[in-house]
Amino acid sequence: MTRQSSLPKPKRTGIAMRPSAVVALGLFGAAVCYAQNAANVKSTLAISIGTQQTATDDSARQSTSPQNVAALTLRRAIELALQNSKDLQLAKIQSRLSDRSALITRAEFMPNLYTGSGLGYTNGIPETPGGRAPAIFDVTYTQQVLNEPLRGRAKELQEQARSQKIALEEVRDSVIVRTAMAFLELVKVRHSLELLRAEQESADKILQVTAGRESEGFELSIEVTRAQLTKAQVVQRILLLEGRQDQLEVFLRAEIGLAADSPIEVLPEELPGQAEQEGANLVAMAMQDNTSLRLAESDVRAKEFRLKGEKRGYFPTLELVSVYSLLGRFNNYDQFFKTFQRNNFNAGIQVNVPLFSARTKANIGLADVNLEASKASLSNKKTEVTADVRQKTRSVREKDAAKEVARLELQLAQQDVAVFQSQYTEGKLNLREVEKARLSENERWMAYLDANFARQQAQLELLRVAGQLNKVWQ
Repeated sequence: MTRQSSLPKPKRTGIAMRPSAVVALGLFGAAVCYAQNAANVKSTLAISIGTQQTATDDSARQSTSPQNVAALTLRRAIELALQNSKDLQLAKIQSRLSDRSALITRAEFMPNLYTGSGLGYTNGIPETPGGRAPAIFDVTYTQQVLNEPLRGRAKELQEQARSQKIALEEVRDSVIVRTAMAFLELVKVRHSLELLRAEQESADKILQVTAGRESEGFELSIEVTRAQLTKAQVVQRILLLEGRQDQLEVFLRAEIGLAADSPIEVLPEELPGQAEQEGANLVAMAMQDNTSLRLAESDVRAKEFRLKGEKRGYFPTLELVSVYSLLGRFNNYDQFFKTFQRNNFNAGIQVNVPLFSARTKANIGLADVNLEASKASLSNKKTEVTADVRQKTRSVREKDAAKEVARLELQLAQQDVAVFQSQYTEGKLNLREVEKARLSENERWMAYLDANFARQQAQLELLRVAGQLNKVWQ
């Protein structure tokens, strides 16, 4: 398209030339604005694609901002989240609760010493509802030595207490993933807002120029409507992203323990380290480190301890017992017994030999079924984790490919803008064509940022399933 066909022809009279001169000045101002925006967009591209020098300079500018706000790195945000997470604190309490519960049954195999009194009025043979003689003062000692069903239940509870520590790791991984995702999305949203605000300035200039040309009769009113629609769409996207930015900031403040009105500055960065892309290696790592799989294995061990103890319920039980009693003559012991002795001491063992126990048989059957259910759950979990690792490995590769496509599309759009800008400077294109190229470039920018964030999400999920999050942020 030539300059003569796209721009109005000047009139011969001086009065008629003035509106065209105003339009020309407006076009020149818009062109200067586009050149500035292009420079800003190029510098932003250098940050997102990974140019380390630009990212370092941007970090330095943020750390020396007027508010003196310390810029958060991804690692620091995760450290603060782990220190302040309410979910993690609750998981620690539940772990301690499981430890205390396991000690209750285990305490039966430790020395237990009790003291008390059975003092009371008697009329007839002195006895109490418990079968022991009334005593002014007594001391009782008990300790289980051989009781396999009880020992099996104690080991089951101890294994369940250990599984709560694995559950604690699972909660920790969850805190890391959601904090990292919120951090990375906030970086993406703020980057997108920078692009859209630059685009809004350009849309304002184009609307002014288009309205001026329409008033002179060189443009149709539909072009003004298009320019207004473009500006309105940009404003709408800005408002949506500002709302999302506010949500992410509120979430991050709560996660990392900042006050509600504290500003947050985040540094653009990639995830530390790369997840291995070999599916077989990741599956092997997941079989060893996946928290849900380790929980299932722990449950199987607990049920094995319980079944082993119940099967030994046919064995004799042995308990150490010892009793000291201080008796009173006023309970009429000398009237019903040949002799009266005030201080009495008994010590020995109490042995029970089961001859027939329907309850033991029922307990064995229940424990056996519970173990079968746990083993089936473990087998299903292994299949599920293997499939999940392979699927998420493929997802990371797909997101890598999508990111590369988005990068090349963005690069192509930037090259188109450079060509169109050169042709506009030479008078071969009008301003509207250049603007369309810039709008296309802006869309490619958004697509690249979305593709990069999607890849980061996929990588985080892969690290979580493979049980490698702790190793990455050690």
